[in-house]
Amino acid sequence: MQRPGWVRGRRLLGAVLGVVLAAGLAVSPAAGAVSPPAGRALLGHLTWRGTTALPAHPAGRAGPGGARDAARAFEVDRHLVDRRLAPFEATRLGPDVRAARVVRSNPDLAATFDGIDHFDQRSANQGNQASLEPPDQGLCVGGGLVMETVNQSLRIFSTSGRPLGQVTDLNTFYGYPPAVDYHTWRRGPFLTDPSCLYDPGTRRWFHLALTLDLNWNGSLVGTDHLDLAVSRTSSPLGAWDLFSIPAQDDGTEGTPFHGCQGGPCLGDYPHMGLDANGLYISTNEYALFGDQFTSAQIYAIPKRALAAGAGGSGLPMVHIDHLTLLGTPGFTVWPATAPGRRFAVENGGTEYFLSSMAAPEAGATTGASEAIALWALTNTQSLDSPAPNLHLSTAVVGTQRYAIPPPSGQRPGETPLGECLNAGCFGQDPFVEVEAALDSGDSRMQQVVYAAGSLWGALGTAVEVGGEARAGIAWFLVKPGWAGGALGASLRAQGYLAVAGQNVTYPSVAALPDGRGALAFTLVGPEHYPSAAYALVDAVRGVGAVHVAAEGAGPSDGFTGYRFFEGDPAVERWGDYGAAVARPGSIWIASEYVAQACPYVVFFLDSTCQGTRTQFANWGTRISRITP
Repeated sequence: MQRPGWVRGRRLLGAVLGVVLAAGLAVSPAAGAVSPPAGRALLGHLTWRGTTALPAHPAGRAGPGGARDAARAFEVDRHLVDRRLAPFEATRLGPDVRAARVVRSNPDLAATFDGIDHFDQRSANQGNQASLEPPDQGLCVGGGLVMETVNQSLRIFSTSGRPLGQVTDLNTFYGYPPAVDYHTWRRGPFLTDPSCLYDPGTRRWFHLALTLDLNWNGSLVGTDHLDLAVSRTSSPLGAWDLFSIPAQDDGTEGTPFHGCQGGPCLGDYPHMGLDANGLYISTNEYALFGDQFTSAQIYAIPKRALAAGAGGSGLPMVHIDHLTLLGTPGFTVWPATAPGRRFAVENGGTEYFLSSMAAPEAGATTGASEAIALWALTNTQSLDSPAPNLHLSTAVVGTQRYAIPPPSGQRPGETPLGECLNAGCFGQDPFVEVEAALDSGDSRMQQVVYAAGSLWGALGTAVEVGGEARAGIAWFLVKPGWAGGALGASLRAQGYLAVAGQNVTYPSVAALPDGRGALAFTLVGPEHYPSAAYALVDAVRGVGAVHVAAEGAGPSDGFTGYRFFEGDPAVERWGDYGAAVARPGSIWIASEYVAQACPYVVFFLDSTCQGTRTQFANWGTRISRITP
């Protein structure tokens, strides 16, 4: 969830700096805390909200609540807020790279099946849902089960792809009123940016979402929080504990005061990581009612206490705010996961993070950078004590150049929503609608894994391929090192992935403990509708050819791509993120693609095109297992 707006700061380029920004972050009460260079640690508590259950129902699909008045439905079927500072035009700063081949064979593809699509998400809870773009996607795998979560929904599958229950809406899962009650037109809380993890050590499933509180008419109350669910057993098909972390950081509900424009702040884009001792959540903090970015936030929570359940009480946590890097804010400081429980154990337990430095939120002024940042939170074993004593260190490592990518054009095809708008389905459209380009992201770090002694990360970048500006991927392997208690970082490997004449967007990365990895992404361009694709990667051979797990069937035809809804210009939202996770001997990947197409004559009579889309969007997701 992102929003255009404010720009500030400066650009940082260069060689390995390896500067330790904070020797220690002693936990102290909010009122008397002193802000060290890299952040400030505050002791807080999660609020236990009760329990929920995710029973295994027979799989089924129900339409979006019957016939609706289209004009009134349009009032609520739209994205609520959009969080991203105004990006630079950095296309010309993209590096000149060699194109990868797109091959037809998939010898590493062991399984592939469709996940949640827009019809599924919109139809959950008897259709009392909103239409949302883009399809934010989370994936976790364990105990022979697969959980996918997309926007305001989740579903459990067997590893063969068989649905083990209906699509569950997140409002119901977290015990809230419906997102939209179409009988009364009242709005419930707005849940967004979901993700999930399975931890083999505790044999628990973790689900996370950002929740914005709304008034009955859909207006913002001014409070927001992180909703965290933890399974009570090794199966997600059962009871879960529910926890809440207030994120408005305006001095209310025990939060620190961050001085966000208009009052409350917003804990956007939350993602989770794990080490042997803790669960870590990072967010990007913006002003809820203004165009302002403050910094990334980190929440460190004792993992074993979460797994044991709260029993009606809260749990302690450490909130690290004011994250800075050489005087500029930390942005999308993504926490790492580790395959096979091979966590970093040095310095009393270490959780690593990576962040990029090309976005305006990170202080860049050109939209390009030649450096990324490594963050290390050490002494995580102290999370189990009454007085945690964590230490945050940061190092900057010089890299290949990357830049904010351009929008991605699509292969021309059927766009019945666009044709409907041109025909006046929603009233007179002052624009002539055309097939939209897809948003390619803003160069933020997309996913981080600690495997084979290195941090693996990937992000979107502008590239030049054969003289054409395209959206590509930059990937990095960063090896942390310690000398006399000081953090250092070296670049073990790096590279680009690009396809001639096409675009590759929103990468996610995972790696096995032996260093065999994979990138998952969307392939789209003049020759490809949005397709679910992947490429193998390792430190020695680099990145391989592009494999298509599922070819797109048509162009994305969602409401965010049309000027009638969004104004001029309109670039359709895509992403904001996919997911990848390593399990013994294989890597599971999840990407957005389009699995359907239908002409306007069919859409006009049945806007679901026989249950394959909705009136306002047609995105889909694909889940695959590969054996690198």
